[in-house]
Amino acid sequence: MKPNIMVTQPIHRDVLDKLQAVGQVVMNPGPEPWSAEEFRQHLTEAHAMMAFMPDRIDAALLQQAPRLKTIACALKGYDNFDLNACRDAGVVVSFVPDLLTEPTAELAIALALSAARNVVTGDRLMRTGQYAGWRPILYGTGLHESVVAVVGLGAVGQAIVQRLSGFGCAEILGVDPVNQDARTTPVSLEEAVQRADYLLLAVPLTPATRYMFNEHLLGQLKPGVIIVNVGRGSVINEAAVAQGLADGTIGAYAADVFEMEDWLLPDRPRDIHAGLLESDRTVLTPHIGSAVARVRRAIEHRAADNLIQALAGEVPRDVVRAVQERGVPCASVA
Repeated sequence: MKPNIMVTQPIHRDVLDKLQAVGQVVMNPGPEPWSAEEFRQHLTEAHAMMAFMPDRIDAALLQQAPRLKTIACALKGYDNFDLNACRDAGVVVSFVPDLLTEPTAELAIALALSAARNVVTGDRLMRTGQYAGWRPILYGTGLHESVVAVVGLGAVGQAIVQRLSGFGCAEILGVDPVNQDARTTPVSLEEAVQRADYLLLAVPLTPATRYMFNEHLLGQLKPGVIIVNVGRGSVINEAAVAQGLADGTIGAYAADVFEMEDWLLPDRPRDIHAGLLESDRTVLTPHIGSAVARVRRAIEHRAADNLIQALAGEVPRDVVRAVQERGVPCASVA
């Protein structure tokens, strides 16, 4: 009998055909996630699961999934999955490590420029019907001759540095206790927040990085700094950012990730902070870092290949082994 494969979001037809060749596929027609009850019902019967960003797996859910052998994440960050619990349950977890890097880095630059050059405010103005030609308004700042700090020099951080290299920045600072990039000046986080005109965050979510940008650290910012977050929402305290925007300490905040998305954190907020939504100095996008059509298809294919390998008793190409061995319950490469 073919194994049951649970796919939690709609996937491309050619990817679905690939999975149907090896198993009985139950796919969410989307785009909304299944309800908690629907998710549990499908998980009970599943031998394999293709997971997406809104999904989470913890020990309690795994107890209701006696047949589950593998979770193939069609994403790069896997902090919404309790890897220790998966390991203990004998569930092999895989992810897609590199296909999301380039589009996420591109979006980081787009967000930085949009926030700094008042693109959203300008667009709103144009739609009022009151534009009568050029006026001396909406002056912002540019990357050229600015000090830019990239916090987190993993794959995404290094791809951001590569793109910044062509903008003529006065200096590119790099903040990472593990990774280095010869194109950056290594500095501490404290020095970065005091010197940078831009802070671009590409930080994974771990117990050590949650709220690394807290009220105290944000209080040390260079006035008018522009902050861009494409890593994980919970590395920064959104309430403190909202306060910084309100009092003028922070020049602008742009984000593609939010605290409310970090499902395994029991005390996560359930909504984006109202102060971010109400501010005219924010640029907020709905987690579209990898939302490039050809990239999403490639990610689905890679996840499907990992799933099929695991069902065949093989070690998937992108198995999450090192993180499990370190025993880190929430880790990701944003």
